[in-house]
Amino acid sequence: MMRFQRHAVTALAAAAAVTAACFATPALAAAPMAKTPAPGYYRVMLGDFEITPLSDGTVDLPVEQLLADKPEKTKATLAKQHLATPLETSDNAYLVNTGSKLVLIDTGAGSFFGPTLGRLVANMKAAGYSPEQVDEIYITHFHGDHIGGLVNNAQIVFPNAVLRAHKHEADHWLSQENMDKAKDKGGFQAAMAAVQPYAKAGKFKPFEGDTELVPGIHALGTGAHTPGHTTYMVESKGQKLMVIGDLIHVAAVQMAEPKVTISFDSDQKAAAAARKKAFDAAAKGGYLIGGAHLQFPGLGHLATEGKGYRFIPVNFTQMR
Repeated sequence: MMRFQRHAVTALAAAAAVTAACFATPALAAAPMAKTPAPGYYRVMLGDFEITPLSDGTVDLPVEQLLADKPEKTKATLAKQHLATPLETSDNAYLVNTGSKLVLIDTGAGSFFGPTLGRLVANMKAAGYSPEQVDEIYITHFHGDHIGGLVNNAQIVFPNAVLRAHKHEADHWLSQENMDKAKDKGGFQAAMAAVQPYAKAGKFKPFEGDTELVPGIHALGTGAHTPGHTTYMVESKGQKLMVIGDLIHVAAVQMAEPKVTISFDSDQKAAAAARKKAFDAAAKGGYLIGGAHLQFPGLGHLATEGKGYRFIPVNFTQMR
């Protein structure tokens, strides 16, 4: 009996081996790496408004050369946060659907800053919108990484949109006289190339002072970074988001030490003061900020901490 059982077990094992060999999945080569990120958009609700941060991409900045601080100190501060220079820096824009208007705040760099930027339109489409649907565009200031996305090969990208920006900004950057006086004419040339097609089409309408542009979105002039630098306060049902433009560039350094300015600021002292005023208000008011150069999606709250601030990124939400 025992001999029979041993033979039976051996036979069953052999049959199982044959069956496994017949149905075994062949070994596959290693899967290729995709090396593409998820589409660069995010989405949250602000009261009844839908907010969609859009990534235009990133750009490497030698921030130790740009910040008004000792280069070695900047490098050490970055290293503590597992960062290095050149620092891969986000370039963000913000799409606001009020229910009656689709408003884009800033447009990214387009083709003005090289191949790592210019992703805004693709990410907008991935988010479910098209450039043709944009009703209004609000520009924080006329640096190329905020206005370059307005055009593509000198053609208007947002054909149905009205373009709005502070009159002081337009008067400065669109002035031929100012460009003729400037040592670096590139910024003026970029501003003219981006804005003039809209102006010629009758679609550029500058505003003056602090004003409500559409219900729920106020323009608030800050100056300092550029002559007409503007932030935009978005509010619905008591919830607020302040889109801050270039009030900050390197959060890893400037949150803790807000007095540290960057060479892009046209007025260093005024830029630091504008940041403090806006950030103190955001921390006290408990509302969101959205930053062009905060790590994408660049949305979060501020809390005062020592002589500076702590940035608290938004919690991921499924928007149930």
